[in-house]
Amino acid sequence: MNIKDCVIILCIMIFMSLFSNVLGTPATVIESIPGLIMLADIALLGILMAKYLPGNIPSVAYIVTLGCFLTYPGVPGSDFITAHVSKVGFIALCTPLLAYAGIAIGKDLDTFKKNGWRIVVLACVVFTGTYIGSAIIAQAILKFLGQI
Repeated sequence: MNIKDCVIILCIMIFMSLFSNVLGTPATVIESIPGLIMLADIALLGILMAKYLPGNIPSVAYIVTLGCFLTYPGVPGSDFITAHVSKVGFIALCTPLLAYAGIAIGKDLDTFKKNGWRIVVLACVVFTGTYIGSAIIAQAILKFLGQI
């Protein structure tokens, strides 16, 4: 994928995330835009690093590393980035990503059909395991903190 396509996709994601962020959080459009642009910039920088730096490291590794580094307390500008990105809700980012995943599966429906019922069973096991694991961790932490 070339950089122009990445920028177009990131712009579409910003627009879709902006729409869902305004609907799902108390943040306004003006409050949401800087955080979404910062997230898109981090993603684009990670994509560029994966494309041009040696080592064949996936872009997601660069994106996560950059995001962690840029928001680490003590790094110049981290307070600014954190303040703006904190106005973007997690669900606002997940909505367009899940929509894109649905479109991608729809595009490769023949491949999806070849996997058949096994992929549905696997998805159910993963969802159930994630839910139960999250509930156990939440229970342990809340009990440890004396909240329950």
